[in-house]
Amino acid sequence: MKKIILTGGGTAGHVTPNLALIPSLQEHGYEIRYIGSYEGIEKKLIESTGIPYDGISSGKLRRYFDLKNFSDPFRVIKGYMEARKLLKKHKPDVIFSKGGFVAVPIVLAAKHYGIPTIIHESDMTPGLANKLCIPSAKKVCCNFPETLHYLPKDKAVLTGSPIREELLQGDRLSGLLHTRLSADKPIILVIGGSLGSVTVNTAVRDLLPRLLPDYQVVHICGKNHLDENLTNTQGYVQYEYVDAPLKHLFAAADLVLSRAGANSICEILALRKPNVLIPLSAAASRGDQILNANSFSKQGFSTVLEEESMTPDRLYQAIRDTYENRSSFIHQMEQSHLTNAIQTITSLIEECASHKS
Repeated sequence: MKKIILTGGGTAGHVTPNLALIPSLQEHGYEIRYIGSYEGIEKKLIESTGIPYDGISSGKLRRYFDLKNFSDPFRVIKGYMEARKLLKKHKPDVIFSKGGFVAVPIVLAAKHYGIPTIIHESDMTPGLANKLCIPSAKKVCCNFPETLHYLPKDKAVLTGSPIREELLQGDRLSGLLHTRLSADKPIILVIGGSLGSVTVNTAVRDLLPRLLPDYQVVHICGKNHLDENLTNTQGYVQYEYVDAPLKHLFAAADLVLSRAGANSICEILALRKPNVLIPLSAAASRGDQILNANSFSKQGFSTVLEEESMTPDRLYQAIRDTYENRSSFIHQMEQSHLTNAIQTITSLIEECASHKS
């Protein structure tokens, strides 16, 4: 039986594409293991699937001063030695890495043993962890055409991001029943990221008096971000977090208002949902969400409203304009070939596994 080790961690975005790949890999006869950090978010997510999980020591490599910069290199070295031990024990045919700092020692250990590695970069420009891994990789998958310019030509493959198959199986009626909303008005689904966004939450709630006469709002606001004062507001439903029913909420949505994390917007693209993106500001990040959003805008998939210039009037107008021109956005998304990522990446894995050095 062919063996593959998946890796990636630190955030849910470094794990969910791996989760999306698992059914396809199982269908192709792979024995799958996962290597992540001892207690990262990836441990809980992977163990819930029944996939065998191994933890290694993990440290973060920072571009800025932090006292942990003195201790974390030793954690990385320890992680590298642990990764070598695990790869020697399990003898995988191929590694697939979704990134994050826990992946660095695994990819380097794979190079030591001549095990081919495929890595995936979600954002427009590679993060530091993937930059360190690229020289050791056989292929580098990416989401955006612009990213190809930042990658070695002989390694870069434009694949899009693997999307969980169940998201494509939502039912509009089930979404309406779950939210207890009506089919008479269009529904706006608001997603502020896995932790929620105070900026997006506040902007949407301030705009409710103008939105609710014409729209209904399903608001996934993040843990501890519910507003009890709005609990019984007609046409407005709020959740801290949605798991299994999310596919039905997407199916019921006529428009999505979202941050611009790479995995989130790739899901929106795969579902062909007209959308307004409010990327995380450059002041609060390395600016990757702004680049992601602008790429989607350039391709005609999204309306982008930058946080710094957002006002109630601009947000309301962006929502109205996007909804009124929804057929144009849907048409552009239907032209995209980046919605077959699972098949494309599985084929790359098959190719690399068969040519293991």
